[in-house]
Amino acid sequence: MRERRFEPRHMCSDLVKVRLHDAADPKEFVANLEDISPSGACLLLEAALLDGASIEVICSTCRLKGKVRYCRFVEIGYVVGVAFDERQSWSRERYDPQHLLELPDFYLPLGVAGTR
Repeated sequence: MRERRFEPRHMCSDLVKVRLHDAADPKEFVANLEDISPSGACLLLEAALLDGASIEVICSTCRLKGKVRYCRFVEIGYVVGVAFDERQSWSRERYDPQHLLELPDFYLPLGVAGTR
């Protein structure tokens, strides 16, 4: 898959809540935050979400609003890509996931800001 974000993704693992706003009756799920960048995130959920759905990722210290860009079934659930509504929504100062791995630039794909 082609890299679409223009800044580095940070691999992480933390439980977050996901609130689905598009349903007539808003639903809330628990998800595992798999990676995060200032403009988006990847989540692992037990339920499928529709592409384009408006959601809110509720972390311990912030709420990140966005839209579902993709949802794919994998053996252990659904991998959901989220683009945040506002660029630069996330920063480590705003929310520091419990397990965050910041990779050096030489591990990042070409075309990602800060790479060679």
